[in-house]
Amino acid sequence: MKKIVCLLLAMLALVTCAMAETVNATDEAVLNIFSWEGYIDYATVIAPFEEETGIKVNYATFASNEEMLQKLTAVNGGDYDIILASDYILNAAREAGLMQKIDKAIVTNYENLDARFTSQYFDPENEYVMPYVSGIPLIVYDPSVVEKEIKGFGDLWDPSLADSLGLIDDARVTIGMVLLSMGQSMNTTDEAVLAEAAAKLEALKENIHILEYENIHNYLVAGDISVAYTFTPFVAMALDANPDLKVVWPEEGLGFGIDGCFIPVNAPHAKNANMFLEFLLRPEIAAICAEWQYYCSPNAAAQDKLSDAFKSRPEFMGIYDNIGKAEFVMNLSTENEQKFQDIWTTFKLGL
Repeated sequence: MKKIVCLLLAMLALVTCAMAETVNATDEAVLNIFSWEGYIDYATVIAPFEEETGIKVNYATFASNEEMLQKLTAVNGGDYDIILASDYILNAAREAGLMQKIDKAIVTNYENLDARFTSQYFDPENEYVMPYVSGIPLIVYDPSVVEKEIKGFGDLWDPSLADSLGLIDDARVTIGMVLLSMGQSMNTTDEAVLAEAAAKLEALKENIHILEYENIHNYLVAGDISVAYTFTPFVAMALDANPDLKVVWPEEGLGFGIDGCFIPVNAPHAKNANMFLEFLLRPEIAAICAEWQYYCSPNAAAQDKLSDAFKSRPEFMGIYDNIGKAEFVMNLSTENEQKFQDIWTTFKLGL
């Protein structure tokens, strides 16, 4: 009898633990979001959620994925209720045990997501992450001042493009581009291949005018550069300013990214967090988020809610057709990550 009682108590403890994940630790109508500045619009998303639920949203910002992970680790997955960050850091957070499972009794519309964006390496069983937006970095250039047609990454080394390129100031993304131009994986850790990539990157130096993580499109629109390799929103903003620019889906292959939301393992308001995920997955809200961010929506149910103007733009809608050709930048071991950072540091010091 004693064994049975102990077994029942143990089972009760497990159930209680499972329930605690989606019960607010404190009785507060509060939700703490941690993401990049402006990544969720207050007027069209946060304010309506607050009005509908009575939950007050606090929005804190980080400058980089790495900063987010460092802060989240320092508080052992506490303090924050929703984190919105990039795929490779999502995987690192999951592997570190810093996520809790989404409560699909609350998030009843998870299946609104397009299957092409789910079951990814950072959440293979679709338990922890809600894909929010997605993009593929592309080449965009001004054909009125570029002498040759650009079809892929290999063309960026053409001597006619001297001092005219804008590239993303990110070791993994830009070295990944060089690797793709060589027919290699963006995530290779082979030292001989990386040495070859370092030499090829060095050979591109004369063509580079600016390295910038964001806002490269401003240099292109102003005429300071004639070619940019940049993220989806900045490609779109360049085209807004100059519709005559040409977009290139590089023939050698594509990078790919998904930004997604998760609930930290010790989130103080986990129930509220699940309610917010359910809100974000509503078709009309998902469409608002995609158009606000100038990214592709991973929400299949949102497609009918997107404006005709948005759906007419290939830099957004072409992503659906090119996912199969694209590759994620993935999180690597500290040792392997350092290989990329060392190449990048040496390269930038020589510019």
